[in-house]
This record gives sequence, structure tokens and C-alpha cells, in this order.
Amino acid sequence: MNFYDGALSVMKKDESDEQWVEQVLEEYWGGTTMVTRGTSHNLLQYPAWVAKRGDHPSGVLIYRMEQNECEILLLQSFDKYKGIGTQLLSTFLQSVQHEAERIWLITSNDNLDALRFYQKRHFSLTHVNVDAITRARETKASIPLTGYYGIPIKDELQLTYDKQ
Repeated sequence: MNFYDGALSVMKKDESDEQWVEQVLEEYWGGTTMVTRGTSHNLLQYPAWVAKRGDHPSGVLIYRMEQNECEILLLQSFDKYKGIGTQLLSTFLQSVQHEAERIWLITSNDNLDALRFYQKRHFSLTHVNVDAITRARETKASIPLTGYYGIPIKDELQLTYDKQ
């Protein structure tokens, strides 16, 4: 499945995208490991969608399926407020809506922009894992202590997609 709108296309990640995805993870996320709900995930092992303008990668969404549940592990877009994250999420949701009974994600308590983004796209806050990120630093020491807007990063916020 592809989405194409002008110069923006969203496609499943292929071998030609691997190096770019790894660079994004290293540069923006402190490595290829993501910790959610106390579990470490090597993000390079999971399927992904990549947004491109022409041949230039502009965003990535990485997810994992387990039985009938789907967790969005990462959504990273560049050129904010240009629709890249929205197209990645929309294409992804269309692709898994019949497989997944539940689609959810974890973000950090400081990520107010992500909360706004996901809530506008039919995700609801369903759980707070208090001090989960504090504990995750034992596994991934590169997680910063302070995040967006000078807010201490401590808690995981779980959001679940409200299927319409």
C-alpha cells in the first residue's frame, strides 16, 4: 500500500531505508533500543513505514504486532507541521486496522506536542506508568533527565487508538 500526495509518498520500509533509519535512531533517540513498559525493543527488528519527498526520507513510523495488538514504537517526522506525521500515521492505521483489535503507544510525560498530535487523531490517554522512564534509565542510560519545555522526564503515558 502506498500513499502519494504531491511529492510525499509513504511506503513500507525496505532494505534501501535501513541505514537512514539506523542513523535517525542514533541521532535523535540515543540508539536503536526503545524501552516501553519495562521491555527493551531493538527497533531495527520491527516493520516500519517511511515517508519520502522524492527520494529524500522525511519520516518514519516503527511498530510491533503481538497477537491482535499493535504498539507504535516510534513516529519521527521532519519538517514539522507539513503533514508528514499525519500521513505516516494514517497510512499505518489503514494497513493494520483489520489485523489489530487494539492499537496503542507510549510517550513520555514531557512530550506535550505528541499528546496534542495523537489526541487530535483519535487516541485517548488510557494509562500513566508512574516513574517508568526513571526505571528505564537502568536499561537505557542515554534517556535524558529533562525533556521538552524543561519538564523532567519520569512517566510513560499510554494512549490507545479509538477505532471509529
